[in-house]
Amino acid sequence: MKAIPVEEAVGKVLCHDITQIVPGFFKGRAFKKGRIIQPDDVEKLLDLGKAHIYVFDMQSGTIHEDEAAHRIAIASAGSGLRLTDPAEGKVNLVATQNGLLTINTEALSRINAVEDIMFATLHTHRHVQPDQPVGGTRIIPLFTETKRIEAIEDIEDICQEYFPVVQVKPFASLKVGIVTTGSEIYHGRIEDRFGPVLRKKFGELGSRVIDQIFVSDDIPMTVEAIHGLIRDGAQFVAVTGGMSVDPDDQTPASIRAAGAEIITYGAPVLPGAMFMLAHIGDVPVVGLPGCVMYYGASIFDLVIPRMLAGETISREDIVSLGHGGFCANCPECRYPNCPFGK
Repeated sequence: MKAIPVEEAVGKVLCHDITQIVPGFFKGRAFKKGRIIQPDDVEKLLDLGKAHIYVFDMQSGTIHEDEAAHRIAIASAGSGLRLTDPAEGKVNLVATQNGLLTINTEALSRINAVEDIMFATLHTHRHVQPDQPVGGTRIIPLFTETKRIEAIEDIEDICQEYFPVVQVKPFASLKVGIVTTGSEIYHGRIEDRFGPVLRKKFGELGSRVIDQIFVSDDIPMTVEAIHGLIRDGAQFVAVTGGMSVDPDDQTPASIRAAGAEIITYGAPVLPGAMFMLAHIGDVPVVGLPGCVMYYGASIFDLVIPRMLAGETISREDIVSLGHGGFCANCPECRYPNCPFGK
């Protein structure tokens, strides 16, 4: 570092805090160490009695923390995000839309393996809202070698190979059909509670329920209801209840009988073990167990948002949910701010 006249300091990096004292009113930091001196700063520094200040003499091949964080963020951020201005060396990534946060975790690990670099995010596959911060990046020291940032940006390296590292995928607005099984509901012995829950959940994801059909525990009746909803324009069908192994629970057999291609029956998730994922043509058909109705978070919240964001869910994806797929059943549900599904 070296001392120079304040008039010559524009564009230089301040290497110490500068305190301002207003007797009886204020004493605190007026300029922070690491600040890049701006033209408007000169008069204020002179008013503070700083005719000379100490600045870093940046060597060729080095980069300041503000520029470094900005370049890492630009190289990493995909659609559905905006970047904050650098503040104390950090740039945050903020969602601009209701959607599914997706993180390329392999790329994120490679970025963090670069010396002096840190990049932290929320967990991948999380439903996020507009203006929600989802991650932040900075370098650890005040300066680092420019080549480290270039390694992240390079066309043959991390961000070009894996781009985007972070993005928010919008949810498709689909027409949803519900088939509610169970003789006790069909005959009016008990009130349906599944419909209101699903209308709320799908609505929060930007889709709407166009119809709900009630059927008894009868395979032909359930098959006709599924086909009828698809004929009427349903782009997503949810069949509720009757998913267990009891002899009168016919929902899995009904989905098969409807001609669906079964991706998986069963998931290593509690609540949600009896979940079924299938397709009839390009229409997803899911069998939802009763837990979706009365748990704050369940298999629905781990899988359906990903489907509505356009992801193709495989059996391997479902299998991978086992680690973190056990809900702690907290007295007050805090999902997604909890370990479930992580």
